[in-house]
Amino acid sequence: MVSRSCSGVGTSARRALLMMAGAILVGGCLGKPEIEDRWTRLDVVSSSVTPGQVLTAGAVQPISVRAAITYRAIVTGFAVTELRASPTLTPADVEIDPRAPRVRMAQDVDRILQNSVSVGRATRAVTGWDHLIQEIDFNFNGWLPATVDTAGTPPAGLFLVSYLGSGVEIELADGTDSLVVTPFPSGQYQVLHVGMELRMAGVP
Repeated sequence: MVSRSCSGVGTSARRALLMMAGAILVGGCLGKPEIEDRWTRLDVVSSSVTPGQVLTAGAVQPISVRAAITYRAIVTGFAVTELRASPTLTPADVEIDPRAPRVRMAQDVDRILQNSVSVGRATRAVTGWDHLIQEIDFNFNGWLPATVDTAGTPPAGLFLVSYLGSGVEIELADGTDSLVVTPFPSGQYQVLHVGMELRMAGVP
C-alpha cells in the first residue's frame, strides 16, 4: 500500500511539473525578440577613426573600417562604408554612434543618406542568409570638403556610415564604369545601419 501511494504521488508531481514547464515554454514563445535580434544589422568591429574625432577640412583622410554583418534573412546586394558631408544636418540633429539605440540610429542614417553627399567610400558585393555573420574590411580615402555644393555651403555635419543597398554598374562618358548604390531603407528592409559622427576643424 505504501509503495503504491508513493508511486501515485510521484506521478502526480511529475505531471504537475511537466504542466508548469509547458506553461513556461508557451509563455516564453509569446514574446518576440527585440528588433536588434530580429533585423539584419551592421556593427563596427574596429575603425581608424573614432566618434567625435576632429579632422582637418581640405585634407585627405585615409579611413579603415572593419564591419560585421549579422544576417537575419537572405540578403543580396552591396555593403558600403562611406564618408558623408551634409549641408543641413549637424551632429545635434541625429543620434549616430556605434553604441546608440539601433532603431533610432538606423532611421538617422536613412536621413543622412538623403541629405548629404559622398566624399569617399568603399563597397563590397554581399550575399547572406539567416544567422550568417560576415566581417568585411573597408579601406578608402575620405576627402574632407570645405564646401559641399556649388554655392559654397560649408558642411554642417560629417558622418561615417555603413549600410546595405542594391547596386547597378553604369558606364560613364569617359568609358569607365561606376557603381551606383541605392541604400535599403531601414524599416522597409529591416536593416540596422550603423555609423558615427565626425567633426572638422572650424565647423561647430
